[in-house]
Amino acid sequence: MEVVIAPGPQLARLAADAVGALLSRRPDAVLGLATGSSPLALYDELARRHAEEGLSFARARGFLLDEYVGLPADHPERYRAVIDRELVSRVDLDPDAVQGPDGTAEDLPAACRRYEEAIAAAGGVDLQVLGIGTDGHVAFNEPGSSLASRTRVKTLTEQTRQDNARFFDGDAEAVPQHVLTQGLGTILAARHLVLLATGRAKAEAVHHLVEGAVSALWPATVLQMHPHVTVLVDEAAASRLQLADYYRDAWRHKPAWQGL
Repeated sequence: MEVVIAPGPQLARLAADAVGALLSRRPDAVLGLATGSSPLALYDELARRHAEEGLSFARARGFLLDEYVGLPADHPERYRAVIDRELVSRVDLDPDAVQGPDGTAEDLPAACRRYEEAIAAAGGVDLQVLGIGTDGHVAFNEPGSSLASRTRVKTLTEQTRQDNARFFDGDAEAVPQHVLTQGLGTILAARHLVLLATGRAKAEAVHHLVEGAVSALWPATVLQMHPHVTVLVDEAAASRLQLADYYRDAWRHKPAWQGL
C-alpha cells in the first residue's frame, strides 16, 4: 500500500495521472467508477484533460461501484445519473460502455449475479477509483461486511444515510435503505485500487485503513491485502497516521519511473 499525503488539488492530478497513463498504454481499459464527494475533483481533472489535452476514453469501459435500490431511472441522485453528469457527459466515454448494478430490478440477487458476470466478461477492472466512509466502508460495504463478499444487496447504516443526506436536500429519510454494491472480494479483484480521502472527518477511517488491523469492523482495512493500492490523502485526512513522516519521506524519494 502506497500512501501519498498532498494538498487536495494535487491528489486529483495524481489520480488523473494514473488514469491517463493506463489509457495511454491500454486505450480499451476497464475503469471502476465511484460516486460520492471524494472522486469529484478527479472527474473535473479528467474532463479538463479531455477538453484541453486530448485525453480520450473512446475505447474504455466503466463499471459503477454501487447503486441505490428503488430510485427511479430519472432520479438525479441515482448513481448512474451522477456518473453520467460528473464524467460520462464531459468526456468521450460511450454511455453504452458504462454499466452499473440494476437497482430497479425485480429480482435483485439475479441482478447482482449478472453484474458480477458482466465484470468478468469485460476482463475485470484495471483501475478502481474508491472513496472511504467515516465508518470505514468502501463502496457500500458497511461495518460487519464479509471480507470476501461479492456484489449483493446491503442495508445502509443510519450513519451512512446521515452522511449521504447532503445529496437529498439534507433529508436522511429520503436516502434509500438498501443498495446494490460490489463486494469487498469484487473490489479486491481489480488490478489497481486508487482511494481518495480528504478532510478531518475521514482521519479515523484512514488511520484504520492504513495502519489498523484487518477487520470487518473497518471494511476498508481489507485493502491492505491487495498488491497495488494507492491511498491519496490530504493533511487533514492524514492527521491520525502514526507513520505520516515515513509516508512523506517515501513519496519524496520515490523513483520517477515507478509511477503510482
